[in-house]
Amino acid sequence: MIRLGEKQKMTVVKKVDFGVYVAPDEEEAEEKVLLPKKQVPEGTEVGDELEVFIYRDSRDRLIATTNEVKISLGEVALLKVSQTGAIGAFLDWGLEKDLFLPFREQTKQLRPGDECLVGLYIDKSDRLCATMKVYTYLRTDSEYKRDDRVEGHVYEISKNFGAFVAVDDKYSGLIPTKEMYGDIQVGDLISARVTGVKEDGKLDLSIREKSYLQIGMDAVKILEVLEEYDGVLPFNDKASPETIRREMQMSKNEFKRAVGHLLKEGKITITGKNIRLN
Repeated sequence: MIRLGEKQKMTVVKKVDFGVYVAPDEEEAEEKVLLPKKQVPEGTEVGDELEVFIYRDSRDRLIATTNEVKISLGEVALLKVSQTGAIGAFLDWGLEKDLFLPFREQTKQLRPGDECLVGLYIDKSDRLCATMKVYTYLRTDSEYKRDDRVEGHVYEISKNFGAFVAVDDKYSGLIPTKEMYGDIQVGDLISARVTGVKEDGKLDLSIREKSYLQIGMDAVKILEVLEEYDGVLPFNDKASPETIRREMQMSKNEFKRAVGHLLKEGKITITGKNIRLN
């Protein structure tokens, strides 16, 4: 059986001037596909076995290639945008014909030269297409455990759930909304700490350190912001959580811990309306 979008070993069943025809095996020679001449390894003869990737050419005909393809069916890969148009984008995946990424399958606006994390699927017209909605393509069998450091690309952001991350571009991870600080965008490569592993293998992540390590880092940030405000922060530790998160990119509890640390060291003074640098 010829499998679209996959690498498979096939047998050369016929030689022609413009290439060779390959089939799943010699007994299924009627189910064959062309491997163009420029793709045929030198010295190839009928009966030889070749590993090829099956896709559709510009005329939607099945065709084989021995080129190294950057993504296969069901996989996830980081691909570069070659061009964009009204109906979608086209990605470089190592073949002459670019891979189509429909507009409806994009999770952010793309421009030529951008890189995006995508999965490969077969659409209703039996064509290979890419999608940035890679949640169902990601694996849940990583060996990561709590407090491990990981890297991954943000592929989707939800107001209800948080930032979805493809750890190592292949494992399912999530930065919950309560752990989202700063300006996190789809496509960002982030470094995070594993805060938990769910029963189904999905990873919970945080871009912040454990509290006893984070206090010092937060304290340094508060001092830096105080310097920017000429030594007077126009709110104190009783400010609303929304104000603290917006201005400091930390939770109210984290802010209060860091402020308490600085107060104990005698570096700041807290008044009824503000925080002053000593």
